[in-house]
Amino acid sequence: MFVRPLFHPSVQDVTVEAILHALSDPVRVAIYADIVGQDCSHNCVAFSNVSEKPIPKSTLSQHFKILREAGLIRGERQGVEMHNTSRCEEIDKRFPGLIGSIVTAHKIQLADEARLAKATKRNSVQRIARSR
Repeated sequence: MFVRPLFHPSVQDVTVEAILHALSDPVRVAIYADIVGQDCSHNCVAFSNVSEKPIPKSTLSQHFKILREAGLIRGERQGVEMHNTSRCEEIDKRFPGLIGSIVTAHKIQLADEARLAKATKRNSVQRIARSR
């Protein structure tokens, strides 16, 4: 069985536009933030639920392809599994602070969304209690 080699751009070919495009999708930025936060590689199955939402395997494969082709991750086949690691250090040498800023901004956004969801739920419970 022939397996096509994976495309990984050289760090010199990575562009800010490709990075921003790849991380413009909420699922991809969540996947990437998780990969950046870990020291070990992750197989794709580890991301079958992102932000508590199930992601079909075909969609997940497409997300990883976009992250890989943007130069953000390195994919390596290990048997039938694909393991992904961040290329954050390489990217940071080319664009100092870019990835860290994006990942930090993502974490701030998630915290804001969680606070808003909690406040909305609390307000709903209070309205229900007052209506009784």
